[in-house]
Amino acid sequence: MNTHPGHLRIGEKAKSFLRQEKKLLIDGKWVPARSGKVFDTYDPGTGQVIAQVPEGDAADVDDAVKAARRAFEGPWRRISPSERGRLIWKIADLLEKNADELAELEVLNNGKPLSNARNSDVVLSADMFRYMAGWATKITGETLSISTPGTYHTFTVREPIGVVGQIIPWNAPLLMLAWKVAPALATGCTIVLKPAEQTPLTALRFGELAQEAGIPDGVINIVTGFGPTAGAAMASHPDVDKIAFTGSSEVGRIIVKAAAGNLKKVSLELGGKSPVIVFPDADLSLAIPRVTQGIFANSGQVCTAGSRLFAHKKVFDRIVDGIAQQAGKINVGHGLDEGVQMGPVISPVQCDRVMGYIEQGRAAGATVAAGGTRIGEEGNFIAPTVLTGTRPDMAVVQEEIFGPVLCAMSFDDDDLEHIARQANDTVFGLAGSVWTRDLSVAHKMVRLIRAGRIGVNIHGSVDAAIPTGGFKQSGWGREKGHEGLNLYTETKSVIMSL
Repeated sequence: MNTHPGHLRIGEKAKSFLRQEKKLLIDGKWVPARSGKVFDTYDPGTGQVIAQVPEGDAADVDDAVKAARRAFEGPWRRISPSERGRLIWKIADLLEKNADELAELEVLNNGKPLSNARNSDVVLSADMFRYMAGWATKITGETLSISTPGTYHTFTVREPIGVVGQIIPWNAPLLMLAWKVAPALATGCTIVLKPAEQTPLTALRFGELAQEAGIPDGVINIVTGFGPTAGAAMASHPDVDKIAFTGSSEVGRIIVKAAAGNLKKVSLELGGKSPVIVFPDADLSLAIPRVTQGIFANSGQVCTAGSRLFAHKKVFDRIVDGIAQQAGKINVGHGLDEGVQMGPVISPVQCDRVMGYIEQGRAAGATVAAGGTRIGEEGNFIAPTVLTGTRPDMAVVQEEIFGPVLCAMSFDDDDLEHIARQANDTVFGLAGSVWTRDLSVAHKMVRLIRAGRIGVNIHGSVDAAIPTGGFKQSGWGREKGHEGLNLYTETKSVIMSL
């Protein structure tokens, strides 16, 4: 097997982890899948196999759920909120201590540039655990004033929901793990985690760090495997109290159906087709680089990516030309190579899917202003692409591509409600951004756009304190922030007659 030069530059800790036999984490023990099956995981920058991991299925999920239930009913329930907070904070310390190794594993398995993995994904993951560590001691109910005749003391308490199944995506494996695991631990839940089959490595390494931090056996269980087997078993398991899923809307619908058996709680962070609306007074020196970043970061594999550009005709040519020029200068390559700004898409299947959309756009009359091609013969590289001449009825405009493709359209009126209707003309409602110096226009557009997160002169932020989630078919519930805790708690009302 040929080795990319970057593989030789990774640290000894990452090399050692890649060499060791991978196992499932169930009840504090590292065990093979009951079936004995394993599957390959790949470097999307080369297409080469970098490791084999266990192919967990329903039997392994059942073992993990039983372990999580024992831990929830036993030692984890007796640990005080302050101790939970300390353990969660310790995980953050260990993420930072092992940041270089985790970043290298993320690059090898996901493809993103090393600088992004190291300075963004790992840093933000540690920050999420610290943020949620602080909430562990601040989960409260409220005292209620009621009108029932008599004298009563009435209050609410928030209690952990129980055993939660968490299914995370491949576009930001470690960060998406942090978004789910940290609040679940803070509230006192126990976890069965299934990483995406394409990117299991940092989840498995995280399991080792969680043990090192002192998380009790059974509190965090990790089962690698495929969606139709391990994921489906988790979603339908009668002793799982809640499913938290991030991924495609298609899979989200399947999970909802599977969860109906015991009516388990479900939270979903799904697809997006986020509008970017540029008004004629916008600061283009700010908008051009930030809009470019908003679509091409992580090779466009971001649910909230600003994939639909609506620019006023007065500035349309300037902003499109500026983005196209910047797209042409982006250094695309293997994530471990020096100076790389954009890596590959995750797999040959995803590469073909993205290229298929670009060809559909061309066939429907769109013009390629930048990119539109694959790069190289090895790996899953696509040039940052800008399409003009797109229309609302085109598939490239309506459907989530999840790749480095921007669809640019113009508007020529000042009717904010009409502009918002164009922006809202999608089944999704995850994010959006407005670019203007006029505060009145900004506030009005924020109210008119139907999406879970709106940026003004910025496309978004992944800060731990900002709730993230979608309207319409972009999902149910909010992750991060104080609202993220609500996904993992139940409200109990108490009425005491005095």
